[in-house]
Formats: sequence, structure tokens, C-alpha cells
Amino acid sequence: MSKIQYPTLADCIGHTPLIRLQRIHAGQNNTLLVKLEGNNPAGSVKDRAAFSMIQQAQARGEIQPGDTLIEATSGNTGIALAMAAAMLGYKMILIMPDNMSAERKAAMSAYGATLISVSREQSMEGARDLALAMQAQKKGKVLNQFANPDNPQAHYNSTGPEIWQQTQGQITHFISAMGTTGTIMGTGRYLKSQNPQVQIVGLQPEEGASIPGIRRWPAAYLPSIYQPEGVDQVLDISQQAAEQTMRRLAREEGIFAGVSSGGAVAGMLQLAENLQDATLVAIICDRGDRYLSTGVFNA
Repeated sequence: MSKIQYPTLADCIGHTPLIRLQRIHAGQNNTLLVKLEGNNPAGSVKDRAAFSMIQQAQARGEIQPGDTLIEATSGNTGIALAMAAAMLGYKMILIMPDNMSAERKAAMSAYGATLISVSREQSMEGARDLALAMQAQKKGKVLNQFANPDNPQAHYNSTGPEIWQQTQGQITHFISAMGTTGTIMGTGRYLKSQNPQVQIVGLQPEEGASIPGIRRWPAAYLPSIYQPEGVDQVLDISQQAAEQTMRRLAREEGIFAGVSSGGAVAGMLQLAENLQDATLVAIICDRGDRYLSTGVFNA
């Protein structure tokens, strides 16, 4: 009898469901679809890029198991990297603003990562600066999700093909929050390679909004993996719209997701109002349980 080849945790990354919204509608005869990235092992779309960045760096001989890795993160990438580092045998140092949710910090620690906090005022820009300073001091290697081509490539190789196959090539609009921009860059590039008419729509927070996972970067910190020509339209999303839509997803669709996912669906609904017979896909990038302590579901 041949030995059964059981999957490993790495085999569980990706292959997430794409489902149709049943009670939330917009426009005329549109199909509104969401991709449930919270079904990844560490609970977010960032599992794809995190595993790719470590695996590819290892394949190139830049790192080897036992090394220390460093990354600035606002949450989901940190959790994903902590999981991937544990899976592949690396030490992980994560630097994040101190206003991130307690659940996110606890999850990173559970995977064995070392956490370093910067102030809310320093924000992600300060976290990124500190990560590079620590690398210069030989304290570890920065994976640098903001400039690492293995980030968008993970989505070109997996997220894009999955969506294309799951919609049988009928997708007309792809909507994604923009943080590091890896998801929208890689997925959008693949979808455009299959059909240049697919519209790639990115979301950024409107001025004054603070939405975990969505950023409006100062020019000096704009991720170098971001290529503006790869995004057809950028929508500003308000804090209120993101949070209200997040609660609607839970209460009307049974989809328990985070604030940036609410923002993505809010953007999809805004687009759909002026469309008909379109097939729109939005990324539900994580699960709502890592936001419970913030009280955002209580309104």
C-alpha cells in the first residue's frame, strides 16, 4: 500500500471561497461576490504574501531556518508572518503602532513572535523606520512587504487565478482595500492579463479616517510595489461607511469580517449603484473576531 501524502499547513494557504451576497444589493442585475480570505490558516489575505516572502527568500539563499526576521506591520501581515515563521523555523520580530487591537497582538505572541510597539503618533511610518534601523544594526533581516516583489507575486500566482476561475472569467470589477498594495497589484495584474477590460478599483481612507488595513501614505512612504497605472480607479472610503457596512455584512449576510472588508464592500456597493449586469468581486481580507475588543460591532 502506498503511503498517503497528507497536506501540510502551507497547502491550506489560499483556495478560499468566493460567495455571492444574498441580501445586500446595488444597481441593476449585478452579481456581488466576496472572497473570504479569513479562511486562510492565520485568518487573513496576508497569509499568501507572508508565506511567499519567507519561502522565496529562503529559496534564493538569503535566509535560512533559525535566522531572525523583522517586519513593520499594522496587524494582519504580522499575524501571517508569525505563523509562517513558526511553520518554517524562523524567529520573528514585529514592530507595530501601539493602538492596534489586543486580539492582533495576542495572536502574534501566540505564534512566538517578539513584539515591539511604537507610538500612535509614529504610526506605521515610524515602525518602518525602526525596522530598517534594526536591520542596519544586524539584528535581523527586514522582509519589507512594502517593496518586496514576492508580495504582489503571491497574489499574481494565486488570488488572481482563483478569482478568474471561480467567476469563469466573467468578473468585470475587482475591488480591494489598499495598504501595502500587494493584493491589488498582484491580483489586478493577473486579471488584466486575462481581460484588459476588467476594472481594478482601490480603496483608501478619506482624510481623517482611521481604518485598519487601509492607508493613505505620505509620498515618501508610498510602497514601491505600488504602480498607479495598475489601478483604474481609487475611491475614498469614510470611517462611517466602512464600519456600517462591516456591521451589515455580519447582521444581514452572516459574514463576520473586519473594518477594511467593510470598506471594500462599501466601495463595491458605491460602484454597483451605477452599473448593470456587472460581476463585482471584493476582498474580505480577514475575520471580525480580531476587532471585538475595539467595540466596533456594538454600534
